[in-house]
Amino acid sequence: MRELDSHVFLKPEKFAWSRVLLVISFVFLVAFVAPSRAETHWRHGLSLFGDLKYPADFEYFDYVNPDAPKGGRARLSSLGSFDSLNPFTFKGQPAGSVQLIYDSLLSSSLDEPSAEYGLLADAVSYPDDYSSVTYRLREGARWHDGVPITPEDVEFSLEELRKSHPFYAAYYQNVSSVEITGEREITFNFDVTGNRELPQIIGQLPILPKHWWTAEGPDGPRSISESTLEIPLGSGPYRIREIDTGRSLVLERVEDYWGADLPVNVGQNNFDEIRVEYFRDTTIALEGFKAGQYDWRLENSSKDWATAYEFPAVADGRVIREEIPNRNGSGMQSFAFNIRRGKFEDSLVRQAFNLAFDFEWSNRNLFYSQYQRSNSFFSNSDLAATGLPSPEELAILEPIRGLVPEEVFTSEYANPVNETSRDLRTNLREATRLLREAGWVIQDGVLISEDSGEEMIVEFLLVSPLFERIVLPYIANLDRLGVQSTIRTVDPSQYRNRLDKFEFDIVVGSWGQSLSPGNEQREFWGSEAASTEGGRNIVGIENEAVDFLIDKIILAADREQLIAATRALDRVLLWNHYVVPQWNTAVNRTARWDRFGRPDPLPEFSVGFPTIWWWDESRSEKVDGN
Repeated sequence: MRELDSHVFLKPEKFAWSRVLLVISFVFLVAFVAPSRAETHWRHGLSLFGDLKYPADFEYFDYVNPDAPKGGRARLSSLGSFDSLNPFTFKGQPAGSVQLIYDSLLSSSLDEPSAEYGLLADAVSYPDDYSSVTYRLREGARWHDGVPITPEDVEFSLEELRKSHPFYAAYYQNVSSVEITGEREITFNFDVTGNRELPQIIGQLPILPKHWWTAEGPDGPRSISESTLEIPLGSGPYRIREIDTGRSLVLERVEDYWGADLPVNVGQNNFDEIRVEYFRDTTIALEGFKAGQYDWRLENSSKDWATAYEFPAVADGRVIREEIPNRNGSGMQSFAFNIRRGKFEDSLVRQAFNLAFDFEWSNRNLFYSQYQRSNSFFSNSDLAATGLPSPEELAILEPIRGLVPEEVFTSEYANPVNETSRDLRTNLREATRLLREAGWVIQDGVLISEDSGEEMIVEFLLVSPLFERIVLPYIANLDRLGVQSTIRTVDPSQYRNRLDKFEFDIVVGSWGQSLSPGNEQREFWGSEAASTEGGRNIVGIENEAVDFLIDKIILAADREQLIAATRALDRVLLWNHYVVPQWNTAVNRTARWDRFGRPDPLPEFSVGFPTIWWWDESRSEKVDGN
């Protein structure tokens, strides 16, 4: 989720913490080329972009301060509430920072795109055809209760997570079997060959303690598929110390954390305490920040960024506002249709809705001209389609020519532009023509279907009152087309529930994209995910051509093929008008109480808070007036 001027949770809250840490609504996907299993060649890390930056004997990442002091606390915020500490099921409303208690097999580098290095695993290998991957667990890795982490834990984690949530089921669907191949080795076999990223996405799997989850809990048998408020056992740099259900959660740094001195952890996880305060909505959360109830804020409202930070702590320097470049790409934020509903089945109807959206007016009058219009599902990256298809793209698109709009081959996609009121009138006339062509006509000022007599009645489902000011002008334009529109703003829990069950007409949909897209595209746009409750294909896309292009992305042999396949998918998604594109920005708008030290410069692909920042006692004393 890039702007809010954006508010949609397309990934469950359990996945949101990693995006706060890495400042991205997405995950890095990486792999490398290795010899056959018969000639096992152990590697210390993986990259889809070529050679790794850091050698096997590196001591720490360049972007950290290896001498960063330990201590102090970081206070963060989250919206809504929580009633579960299990982030691996879509049942209940999980607390957003629980992921910090778990380690994965690999850990991301923040100054390389799509590069990761050993964490729970000290080495990884896979054959030339990418038909399997073997991980070797690091000796000494252990759970917080002192029990060693074993291959059985890894096997258990994959099996249980694939059963507990559709995200994991889709993400790891190509894993056909798992074998424990040594005392500290585990091998994952795949049902396809040539998928360069499969070895890496195994490394992103959260590893769970089998002995804890299969034991009896205080309230009966434990289950990863059920919500719980029992504090779970982890292996990571933090453990949960206390909770106030729905209001706050406190994590404490593990003093004897087994992995503290690993190269991927040196200079990181510096705060003794991380506290997350929950607020009912964004307005209250902003006031809480001004009152000093938490220390760090990513500002998602252009209006608030322009007008709400004129308070004494900003004027005297105790609060620092900073725009930090975002080099990860912006993905797509949009008004997303639920095309499972008949009124949105025709792409001409969806295109007409785009013609009614006046981005230029909104940008000038609502957003303080802070944004640019999104013309791609992979905005601000080399994956975005531009111009006409290249020869490489055409080679991919030709086999599906009859299954995609002809414009994919003949025209560069562009959103309608409304520089003047005259432009808007022209666009609304074109929208009326498209609706008429699709069988919708205006009778007594109301848009109805000629065939069924159904009225075009649309509900915009929102989770933030701040977005109402953006939707209301849009509704006014739709009204001129005869569309009867309403707004329904609900609390985060109800919103999440309706999204999971696809009970909506239009929502604000946001899809973050990595610089190396892959298996997650099935969950975003794949036909199978369209009917999976709790999944991320909220639009309901069931399109043979889209499925074909997703496979081309996943099975791309090199970076050039990946770019061509992704651009081809971008064109097909755009020309099917599945969404009304909104806007993006290439910066992260941050505000913080000046209590912290940080590396300079920050890593290229992340703000890195709180992971690589640290508590600065002298700064904190000045903020507190001591």
